[in-house]
Order: sequence, then C-alpha cells, then structure tokens
Amino acid sequence: MPQDDIYSNLTQLGGATALPASPEAAELERVQNPQADVAYNVRFTAPEFTSLCPMTGQPDFAHLVIDYVPGQWLVESKSLKLYLGSFRNHGAFHEDCTVSIARRLVDFLDPQWLRIGGYWYPRGGIPIDVFYQTGPMPDGVWIPDQGVPPYRGRG
Repeated sequence: MPQDDIYSNLTQLGGATALPASPEAAELERVQNPQADVAYNVRFTAPEFTSLCPMTGQPDFAHLVIDYVPGQWLVESKSLKLYLGSFRNHGAFHEDCTVSIARRLVDFLDPQWLRIGGYWYPRGGIPIDVFYQTGPMPDGVWIPDQGVPPYRGRG
C-alpha cells in the first residue's frame, strides 16, 4: 500500500482541532503500521496530564508514560494528545483515569503489548501511582524503564 493511502483517513492532523469536551467525545485515530513485521516499542509521555477530582472538582496532575508494541495499527499522536487533553474537565479518580486510558487504547489498537504508568502528584500529601499492562513484556523488544523517579517533589 502506498504511504499516502495509509494517512488518507486522518481528519484531525494538519489543522485546527478543538479540544473534545470529554473523553467519550474524543475521537482517536489510527494508521496502518508500515513496520508491522517488526516488534518495536512506541512511547508517549504526557508530563502535564490533568483531570478533576470527582468529589471536590479540584485539579489533579499526573505524569503519564504509555509504552506499546504495535500490531497492525499505530495511534495518530495528535488524536492521542486531544484525547488526553479531554480529561482536563473530567472528574474521575486517578485509578479510573489511568486504567480507562489504557483500556481504550488496547480496544482501539489491539497492540501486541501495552503498559501505562500514571505518576500522580500528591493531593492530601499522598502521591498515587497507577500501573497497568496487558501481560508480560515481550521478548526481544527493548522497553526502557519509564524514567519517572519515586516521589520526592517529582518534576
């Protein structure tokens, strides 16, 4: 398949796109993986992720690290950025936000493997870190440490 054809279905890249009002309204986009015959890791880091506490409405902040070994699909990065940004006005606990992101990506991409580290900044003096992965790390793929230190004024 010619390279141009795998990108023809993208609607958000290359133009102004409003931030979705909610994660449910956000539209993830994907493209065929032109290197699907090779196992490799893709990493997205969102050091300024925000959502809202569902009880108080106060902002919560996290450093997210998403690693995945793609199968037939790659997530288009602008659509992922908009999806993550849609949590800005979404009320949910840290665990729900982190695992919901992972599960939506797994359902949408059907990757060979995926993990997410949600390194949440403290509220009430307690940082909450949330980790999810689909199974054991695949053999033969270099997947570096996520590089986020334990909490000591993270940043």
